Amino acid sequence: MNAMIALASDHAGYALKALLVAELRAAGRDVLDLGTDSEASVDYPDFGTAAAAAIADGRAGFAIIVCGSGVGISIAANRNPAVRCALVTSGLMARLARQHNDVNCLALGSRIIGIEVARDCVAEFLTTEFEGGRHAGRVAKLSPDHQKDAA
Repeated sequence: MNAMIALASDHAGYALKALLVAELRAAGRDVLDLGTDSEASVDYPDFGTAAAAAIADGRAGFAIIVCGSGVGISIAANRNPAVRCALVTSGLMARLARQHNDVNCLALGSRIIGIEVARDCVAEFLTTEFEGGRHAGRVAKLSPDHQKDAA
């Protein structure tokens, strides 16, 4: 899998995204910063869609996206069939999302969690492997092909 991590945010998530970009780069991670680049008002769907496209077209293996609540940007990202995005509020949620759901996109709410919780979420997201096994069939049911066959 591509080791590149795409990060994107709207204006409400800008400060947290900027901090995470700097920390990930300082840790030697490959980061694709998709914006926004300030706290000037922008539309969260544009940035959720950009992060999802980076996963879908192979520019990134994972994405971390941030808006005020994490809800809107995660909805935007999840519209792309290549993305399994989880909005998390704890490291445990991030770990379980990777282990059980093979998520490739992590959504954070900058107005909901603090910096330390965000760091914990990111660490769990980036270090936890998908368990497969009994979860693999369930995750497969999330694919567009499976949903088309079930209809």
